[in-house]
Amino acid sequence: MSFLQDYLRGASSSAPLPPPPPLTSLPPLSSLSPPLLSSLSSHLISSPSLPSSSLSFLLSSASSLLSLPPPPPPFPSHLSLLLGSISLHSSSAYPLLISLFQKHLSLIASAPSFLPEALAGLGYALLRVPPRSHYFSQIVSFLFTVWRDSGIASLENGVMVFKLVDWLVSSFIGSGYVEKVSAFCYEITNLEKCGEKRYAEFAVVMACCGTLRALKVGSSRYKFELNPEMKESVEIAIGVFAEKAILGYEKDDVSLLIKCIALGLARCGQIGFNPNIVKSLCIALTNEVFPLKSLIQSSLQNSNGDALTKLKEHMEGMLFKEAGAVTGVLCNQYSVSDDPTKEFVESLMWDYSHELYSSLRSAILVHKGKSNNLLLSELERIAEAAFLMVVVIANEVSKSRLNPRPGVGDKPPVSVRMLVAFSCVEYLRRVRLPEYTDAVRRAVLTIQDDVALSSDFLDSMPSYYELTGKLDCEDMVEDLYHWSKDDVQTARVLFYLRVIPTFVSLIPSSLFAMKVASTMFLYMQYPNEKVARASHSVLVSFMSSSNQKDDEERLSLKEQLAFYYVQRAVEAYPGVTPFEGLASGVVALVRNLPAGSPGTFYCTYSLISKAKSLSDEATARSPNMWKFWEESSEPCKKVVDLLLRLLSLVDIQVLPYLLREVAGLVSQLPKDGQDALLGEMYVYVAESDDVTRKPVLVSWLQSLSYLSSQTVSNPVAISCL
Repeated sequence: MSFLQDYLRGASSSAPLPPPPPLTSLPPLSSLSPPLLSSLSSHLISSPSLPSSSLSFLLSSASSLLSLPPPPPPFPSHLSLLLGSISLHSSSAYPLLISLFQKHLSLIASAPSFLPEALAGLGYALLRVPPRSHYFSQIVSFLFTVWRDSGIASLENGVMVFKLVDWLVSSFIGSGYVEKVSAFCYEITNLEKCGEKRYAEFAVVMACCGTLRALKVGSSRYKFELNPEMKESVEIAIGVFAEKAILGYEKDDVSLLIKCIALGLARCGQIGFNPNIVKSLCIALTNEVFPLKSLIQSSLQNSNGDALTKLKEHMEGMLFKEAGAVTGVLCNQYSVSDDPTKEFVESLMWDYSHELYSSLRSAILVHKGKSNNLLLSELERIAEAAFLMVVVIANEVSKSRLNPRPGVGDKPPVSVRMLVAFSCVEYLRRVRLPEYTDAVRRAVLTIQDDVALSSDFLDSMPSYYELTGKLDCEDMVEDLYHWSKDDVQTARVLFYLRVIPTFVSLIPSSLFAMKVASTMFLYMQYPNEKVARASHSVLVSFMSSSNQKDDEERLSLKEQLAFYYVQRAVEAYPGVTPFEGLASGVVALVRNLPAGSPGTFYCTYSLISKAKSLSDEATARSPNMWKFWEESSEPCKKVVDLLLRLLSLVDIQVLPYLLREVAGLVSQLPKDGQDALLGEMYVYVAESDDVTRKPVLVSWLQSLSYLSSQTVSNPVAISCL
């Protein structure tokens, strides 16, 4: 049989108890050990009835015991359990239980390990005491005053109160004691009385949440006719405590109250909107569930085993494990909030994301530098959970503020701050989340048609000097910092590089040159291919864009970018520059620059030079490479294939120069190389469906084939091509 004390303790199965003494020959209670008292209590609870003589003896023995000097601390708690179990059979136990708590409240509080027994005694007594009896109010008061003058108040004890009240009110409802439910609700919602009797606020809040859960379950399971005013009064009481916690958070020690509000609401289910509850949930999530700023600062100041232990203890904490449920409650509250409250939630989440970004940058760089891999791993686990919280809330914000259907509540400017927040936490994105995808999509759709919003988003992008400057961190050796090793910052820039192409046509060319170009070229040579390819994609999108308002200025910038792009991209290939990025950039450049552009000529020249140097290196390294040219994966083959592709893309003014340079490249190759390239060119020209260029290419290829067939001792000039 499961007993209340075991339920409060959270034990799935209690330790075996010794057999209870026979009721017919009970020894004095003072001679019984705490385990025997518990065993006797369990027997009384499970017995439907007891002999009156046994009850008289137990009551008399308990009364005598209360007149003696205070017993050791565990004993009063077990005596509370015993008197509570006796109260199930006799109302004479009520005054004795009250006397026990009045005399030995401090002793009971001094033994926190045995609080489940003490509270279970109160629970069993409340199960039977009439609601109009003065005993009822007195017994209830001990539930909230046992924590008053001691240091035992904790979240675990709050959960104990929640469980007890949930069990108690559910029992009232199951037994049809509607008046008792009403009386208990009055006790916990009479805030003036709570203040006068100095009730522990965290315990009252958890009692309110336990009551709400019991009312919710009872209304569906037992068809309990719920009085709306009863539920509303309990919710109002929680709101009052939430307001007090918000006002005193910076100056008073209300951390436990904030935690209990969050955890209690996570367990009791949905409640009516209250702005103070929403704000308290925000504070709980950012400062108590995910206090990453303080945890990171602590880890930087003390990176030994103590910091690691602190992180593990936090993750094992009850509130951290309920983070998802607390976030869900906040989202439910947000969805029905008024505008000022929504703005509070949004602002707090966006600021938290930026704060997380700054703290995490320092932590990762410092701990990696010191090889504190285990400590860093634990920090990142907490940060990843915080990322999920930000994403879920942002998704709720996007559904409310960025609805594609115009209507009340739309706030397009929110999209910019949301995207900035996502950029700050991008490093922590480990998996593809539908909530993340939906929120980003809504935000991007909002800004991609709005010049002002897109400009605001670009303005939020870190500048070139911010990205390459030294990190302001006291715990880090300055000489060890380099922008390319800053993974958190790189992830943030990568987010921008992925979003910018979606609205690049709206960006004025002057703004692109000032905010984007330098960062794009900086990360074009980043050692990670994913980041480098994103930079190439930004260049491609800009080269392909058009804007009637600044067409001439945009074209001039494209010409300027082309030279620097080709130089920077080609010089780093192979190695840093991914070929797919290079190919897409070159094709975009050739297609979008005007006919005869110097940029196109320079691009052709650079690719020919790169092809020559790479083929020379490949031939020296592997003379037989040309025999297996078709299957080759050498970088020189990729560049040659790109040059062949340009034959059908470059404008008619550049084409003669390209043909001459390709012919020069072929003529410098060994005989095997010439044959291999000519064979590939024949296939390419034969498959071409460009009726304008094909005759020219056929004639050129025939001439090139003839020149290549001549002996080296009697070379023919290729200038004729």
